[in-house]
Amino acid sequence: MKNTAYAAIAAQAELHHQYFLGLQLMVAVEESREVVFDWMFRLFRRQHEAKFLSSFTKLGSDGLPHAVACAKYHVLSNGVGGVAVEYMAESDTKAWVRFRYPRWIYAGPAICGIPTEASQGFLHGWYAQNGASLKNPRLGFVCVSEDVTGQFGLCGYFKEYDYDLSADERLVFAPDEPVPGFSPDAQPVPPDSEWNSQRLAKASRNYAVEYIRNGISALTAVVGQQRAQALGQRAARLIGLQHYPVMAQQVGGVDGGPTHAAEFLAAMLEGMGDTCEIEYHSDDSATVVQTSLRLVRGLQSPLRESLLSCWVELWRGAIHSHRAFMQLECPVAAEDTLRWTIRRQGREVNSQ
Repeated sequence: MKNTAYAAIAAQAELHHQYFLGLQLMVAVEESREVVFDWMFRLFRRQHEAKFLSSFTKLGSDGLPHAVACAKYHVLSNGVGGVAVEYMAESDTKAWVRFRYPRWIYAGPAICGIPTEASQGFLHGWYAQNGASLKNPRLGFVCVSEDVTGQFGLCGYFKEYDYDLSADERLVFAPDEPVPGFSPDAQPVPPDSEWNSQRLAKASRNYAVEYIRNGISALTAVVGQQRAQALGQRAARLIGLQHYPVMAQQVGGVDGGPTHAAEFLAAMLEGMGDTCEIEYHSDDSATVVQTSLRLVRGLQSPLRESLLSCWVELWRGAIHSHRAFMQLECPVAAEDTLRWTIRRQGREVNSQ
């Protein structure tokens, strides 16, 4: 395997992005629209509570008028995750954001399979909460366009009114409002001291991983642990199967036997910032020992075990995607170590 440090970080970012897309589609197909709304609402409220205020200083938003600060925050926080958002300010009390295509959250053809309730859920979960989090009862968000409605994409503005807003007034819709022109010189950039190239690469990975961490948790709160885990595991297995060739190309993986599969797996797992060692047993068996487990850092049982059980299926899918038939065993334990054992499985029929 070649030196894959940056490639593996980027590969992990893309993998977890694909997993989030797949999980959204699976929930949209198998659950009701009400479940989709509730899931997205809980997911984005969880993301908001975990990241919004704590990231203000890092993104240089302290001290700005609240409408401007919120708009710039959304441009910068999404930008470090690889999401294109533009900023247009009309005044200190009215500042716009416009998400550009392709949309990260509904990438590719997935946008055709996402119900409008998903957009409604995250608008209510995050955008309607900014004023409350900033303890500014006059701050709200006006949405002029959404993604999956056939309009021109997610766009709207933060506005500070001259009166306190009720809970129902924090998010309103005004689809006929004109949008101000874009100015490239007005776009915010993250502080250089906080965001060098290495940190930006890791931020992009963490951005995608957080959607899985919080997504499984929020889905559990809506449909229960057993159902959420079943959906999460099946979506993960399918994404691992489908996405393996892309990952292998990114990190120099070889579509061979257990030894090659273990080297691929170790390279990818190190892209999470974890430590991996390979134990070579024979040509037909190898074990990757992974320690530190960034994915579940800070999580408590039973969410920790539920998330890991879903995550293991990503890699089981990737191993099953190899031409050689192999099985992957990885017991989920309480300690911060996983042992991934890969064995050849005799399913091939020899041709004469």
